Amino acid sequence: MLAFATFSAVRSSNRSARIAEAALQEQRRPLLAPSRLEDPTQKIMFLEGHWVSASGGRAAVEHMDGIVYLAISLRNVGSGIAVCQGWAVRPGSARDYPAHVPLEDFRLQSRDLYVPAGDIGMWQGALRHPDDPIRAEVSHAIDTGQPITVELLYSDQIGSQRTISRFGLTPANDTTWIVGLNRHWYLDWEGPRPESLTLAAANAVLRDQEAAAERRAEAESERAVGDTSGPRHAAGDRPEFRQADPTGT
Repeated sequence: MLAFATFSAVRSSNRSARIAEAALQEQRRPLLAPSRLEDPTQKIMFLEGHWVSASGGRAAVEHMDGIVYLAISLRNVGSGIAVCQGWAVRPGSARDYPAHVPLEDFRLQSRDLYVPAGDIGMWQGALRHPDDPIRAEVSHAIDTGQPITVELLYSDQIGSQRTISRFGLTPANDTTWIVGLNRHWYLDWEGPRPESLTLAAANAVLRDQEAAAERRAEAESERAVGDTSGPRHAAGDRPEFRQADPTGT
């Protein structure tokens, strides 16, 4: 009986410790999202002394003198400080990339960027190397008004609870880029949604999109056939315009 009671006490103690650890993690867990549209405009300077600014819910996207400058106005909706660790950028929208960039391909953040809990902050990154293929692809996307996908790798203040958040930058006009949030990946725990379910949901959306596109194409093809299959008559030759022969023949 003593051994059983000891085992039960140890198991209960371990469970309590896990609950306490989970509660502590929630208290310092960061989660980045686009800032609100009404949030104030933020400014940030790059290495060359180049300044950019981004209003709430927007990004600064510039291609100047062969350099790509990127900045995003962020809001930390989590309960802990977010510390930016790295970033990755690719041309195109989020639907072009079912998975995040491999961790080894993330670019290290050269300066300390902290986003306080419940407040706004800003991320910045630049592509400078002339032989960088990503720089060429992203600069082409900017020049042609195509969307851009940015993934941020960040952690809590002690370097734990690593998270990747994917942001889509969409041009609204020549100077305004709207920021959208696609999804989060939790690297140190499973997260609220298993990866398998997330991928299944994304594939289902793509299948629905393809089916809708095929149905529209079929409908347009049927309309085109209908417009060209019938005989064409001049107005006077149509039956409703023909008059009876006055001679009766």
